[in-house]
Amino acid sequence: MTHEIHTARNEEDVRRCWPVFRELRPHITSESEFVERWKVQQGEAYRIVFLEQDGEVRAAAGFRIVHSMAWGRAIYLDDLGALTEHHGAGLGSAVLRFVQDEARRLDCGAVHLDTGYHRRRAHRTYLRNGFELSLHHLEWKAAGE
Repeated sequence: MTHEIHTARNEEDVRRCWPVFRELRPHITSESEFVERWKVQQGEAYRIVFLEQDGEVRAAAGFRIVHSMAWGRAIYLDDLGALTEHHGAGLGSAVLRFVQDEARRLDCGAVHLDTGYHRRRAHRTYLRNGFELSLHHLEWKAAGE
């Protein structure tokens, strides 16, 4: 089955991605909250790309270019998901390869991401696509959060 990968260029495109993000980020409770978060992140150079098949958005990713002492210029992949009913069809890998191609095109040295321990299926996808387990991510939460 053929697919196309597009960059979300406006709010309408972003709203079409909501079903994927709703599954990936269940703590975001509404489409309007999702859009508001996108608007804030867009100001931080966050982009959403999506895979469309048969007129339906079935997979999506959100990423940004970052510069750091540790990594230099890199893409940070905030989000990658596919609709549950399409898991195993290679759609997430197709979007991931698109992001990797963007990293090359944009002269980034790497693509970085964090992923939850429980996302074993996603880990297999990342490893199949050339990623390595290279660090631990730690978090400190401010009081009351």
